[in-house]
Formats: sequence, structure tokens, C-alpha cells
Amino acid sequence: MPLRTLTFVVFLLCLSGCKKEDPVVFTDNTIPPYAEIPTVVVQNYINRVYIDVLGREPLDSEMESETVILESANLSSEARYDMVNKLMFNQDWVEGDSSYNYAYFLKIYEDSKARLIEGSSDDYLNQQYNLFYGQAIADSINGNWVDYQRNKAEAEKIELILDSREEYRASEITIDEMYRRMMNNSVYDQINMNTFNFVNASFDDLYFRFPTTAEFESAFVIIENNEPEVIFGQIASNKSEYLNILTTTAEYKEGIIRWAYLSLLGREAASNEVFELIADFQLTHDVQEVQKQIMISDEYAGFD
Repeated sequence: MPLRTLTFVVFLLCLSGCKKEDPVVFTDNTIPPYAEIPTVVVQNYINRVYIDVLGREPLDSEMESETVILESANLSSEARYDMVNKLMFNQDWVEGDSSYNYAYFLKIYEDSKARLIEGSSDDYLNQQYNLFYGQAIADSINGNWVDYQRNKAEAEKIELILDSREEYRASEITIDEMYRRMMNNSVYDQINMNTFNFVNASFDDLYFRFPTTAEFESAFVIIENNEPEVIFGQIASNKSEYLNILTTTAEYKEGIIRWAYLSLLGREAASNEVFELIADFQLTHDVQEVQKQIMISDEYAGFD
């Protein structure tokens, strides 16, 4: 056989022995669930968190750092939680804020005043304190001990509001106590003049509803006459006792969760959402944990 023909036959035999391999398929190579979310959406989320937690937008350096951390963690819930938790509790010095922790607790203090006493400024509260305290001093000089005690007590109630910011931050009081202080003073009384308005406002502010006829009648007697009545299965005979009861009910805890949803998502919490959070909150009174769970959600982040 000629050499050229032999070479051609060998080539054909080699060619026929070659088999095309099947493509390799990696069955466990799943795409990260947030891989396709653009950076601008991530930065919108970071911006929203900073505003809701600290009351300001992030600095450029903060935005850059947070973006890298979140994206390198594939926008995981754990990474989001760590960011929100840091902004609430980190006490390292931060220019303009003193610390993230200081800025956050100032924000929740101001938000609580906005909810309950129409956002009265600390300057205004100090003016009211000085007014009552000055009158108490004048009463003591004049020997008017009845009015002295009354004005001194009103001054102390205003002072308790002002003190609540740092005491709440230091975990010396709960948010329940902060709310009681903001509702048991002359400023709240001026906003909600007379017993009729006070009772309705206290229910609406805490429970997002007005009292039933039976609830109103009991509350009215307690506040107006300082006489004992049963409300929510407990006895109260004055405003302080009444507010203590209102801020310890399951409905009050639900109201805190509903307020968190309204302030952070701009909508009412669904029944299942309240159910998921209320058991822990009843035990811990931890508003921060409620807020964190909302702020790490895909809905809040805009990742859904």
C-alpha cells in the first residue's frame, strides 16, 4: 500500500476512535439569592437604615464600607443584622454623633416624644420645668405648702421625661417606663385637655383604637375622681396606676410592634407578623430587636 494511502487510513481510524465528551454540569453551583441586586439598591437600603436608626444619611466613607461588607456577604440576613446592631449599640466615637449608640437612643427618644407629646423639644420641656419649679419656690416662701407640693410634683414629672433619654440608653428603665413618663405630666395634659380627651388619647396613642364604652367609663372615674375601678382586670385609683396597667397589657405590646411597622415600613403589621414578634417582646421589652427584625427583611431592604 502506498505510504500516502496508509497515512490516510490511520487518520480515519484515529478520528473514528475520538468521542465527543458530554458537557459538565455542576448541580450544586446555585446562584446566590441576592447576586443580581444592583449596588444602587444596596446603597438605597444602607441609606434607609442610617436615616431610620441615626436620623441622618451615611457619610461617603460609611457608605463605601457598608456596601463592601454587605455585598461580600451576599447581602445575607446576618450581615444586615450586624450592620443594624452596630448602628444601635456601637459606642466608639463617631464625628458628629458622639457614637452610633448615642445617636440611636437620641433618635428613639425624639420619636417617642413625637408619638406622645407632639415632639415637644427639650428646650420647651426645660421651660416648663423651670416654670413649675420657680412657682414651687415662690409657694414655699409664701408658706403655701399645698401649691408648693403640687408644683414641685409637676416639675419632677417634667424632669423625669428629660432624664428618660439617658436612663433608657443605660437600660435603667424600659420603654414602658419612658412612655408612662411622657403621658403623666402637664404637657400631655395640655395636649389632651380634660379627662374625656385624656382617656381617648391614652388608648389611641398606645393601642391605635379608642376605648369601649365600659373601658371609657372605668377610666374616666379613675382619672377624674381618683376612685378605684377595674380596667383590664386590674384595679387602678389614680392616673399613675392607670398608666401602669395600660403599659403592661398584651395589647400594649402589640401596639409597640404595630408602631414599629408603621414607622419603618409605613404599613400595618399583619397578624402573623405580630405573632412572630410578640412572644419575645413580652418577655424582653426589647424594642431594638423588633426594629432589627423589620430592618433586615427583604421588604424593608427592597430586595424582594
